[in-house]
Amino acid sequence: MEKTFPRGQLKARDSASIATRRSFYEVRAAHSPETKMWASLESTAWTIIFENDPLFQISCQNRFIYIKAVGGLDQALQGAELVRDKISTIGLASAPMQTRELAQRLARWGARRICPLGQMQNPPLGWRHDGRPPLGDLVIWTDWEK
Repeated sequence: MEKTFPRGQLKARDSASIATRRSFYEVRAAHSPETKMWASLESTAWTIIFENDPLFQISCQNRFIYIKAVGGLDQALQGAELVRDKISTIGLASAPMQTRELAQRLARWGARRICPLGQMQNPPLGWRHDGRPPLGDLVIWTDWEK
């Protein structure tokens, strides 16, 4: 993907943030079979961190991602509890017979948007970002009851 869609230029502080996290996970992966790291060579173009720990954390973005091992949806949602208010979209890939039930569970948990994998970056025009209508906060509504 980096060759086809190269990442844009970063500010120095963003590159430093990636380098700092990489250093941390490099040491961690060297001492624990529960953690692995893959990264672009001679650049901060992309980084993948795999952890057996299901506790989610916020990424520093810029193609720095975490992959977490979980035993099922309950463990994934429990691990994501601390970042629940930061989650905008959940990509869902499941057997067709399970999709409705999983989407309902995710919605009850607090998901604002659930879509198929591959569509997360293509929200519909009328999408209510974070559950809010796109222009609704710019409008003052008047209800007239006769």
